[in-house]
Amino acid sequence: MPNSNAKFHCNHRGGQEAGRRELVSRSLQSAQHCLEDQDFGTAYAHYLLVLNLAPELKSSVKETFQFTLFKWAEELDSLSRIQDLFNCYEQALELYPNDEVICNSMGEHLFRMGFRDEAAGYFHKAVKLNPDFADAKENFYRVANWLVERWHFIMLNDTKRNLTYLKAIENAVRSGCKSVLDIGTGTGILSMFAKKAGASFVYACELSKTMYELACDVVAANNMEREIKLLHLKSLDIEIPKHIPERVSLVVTETVDAGLFGEGIVESLIHAWEHLLLQPK
Repeated sequence: MPNSNAKFHCNHRGGQEAGRRELVSRSLQSAQHCLEDQDFGTAYAHYLLVLNLAPELKSSVKETFQFTLFKWAEELDSLSRIQDLFNCYEQALELYPNDEVICNSMGEHLFRMGFRDEAAGYFHKAVKLNPDFADAKENFYRVANWLVERWHFIMLNDTKRNLTYLKAIENAVRSGCKSVLDIGTGTGILSMFAKKAGASFVYACELSKTMYELACDVVAANNMEREIKLLHLKSLDIEIPKHIPERVSLVVTETVDAGLFGEGIVESLIHAWEHLLLQPK
């Protein structure tokens, strides 16, 4: 009897495998027919089924799947079916999480719809996956021009201003301020000043996803990624000990242009004083 049971299970598994192969084959044929008829939505559904049933085919059907996805996304966009479009890209990225072409295409749709910060994230990921991907690099630089305010460049090249900040931070750290919070870190320059001045713990928050990712790159390029904790958060949302372990002894910020009111820096500084900054004895 044990031999009979083993044979039954073996035949059952063999039948299941044969059924899977048949379904995959039929779905591939149907997908091809749909593409010929320019029925991209149905073709996309067939490819989803194929890739879920036979992940071993990911490499061989990738280019055709991409073509189908992009054509179907164009139709969904023209019909203003935005949520369906995003759902399709999310499904595609679950199947191909490290595909720079799909990431770049998702970014292009987001950018056209006005979601520039989110678009920059996908363009940035595409460039990270393939630094030689010209389209993604061009798209990332284009969206960065929208998101990175011009005064960032002016301030970064203002030597007198930067040296004044550096000296002030150095004086504060030498006087005993060993933990620092940089509100609206931007490129991370003040955080790096604080670390170079000798601060033991440096935390930096940035609300813009694009500027946060830029700060991560800048800090890493200066070999400080393990010494400065970057938070993609608004300062008002920072919690102790969830995000930083304890109150800090120094708060720095460089948001002193028109953003003094527009970025809510007044509220941020009040919040930092009341909840994040050590109180004087």
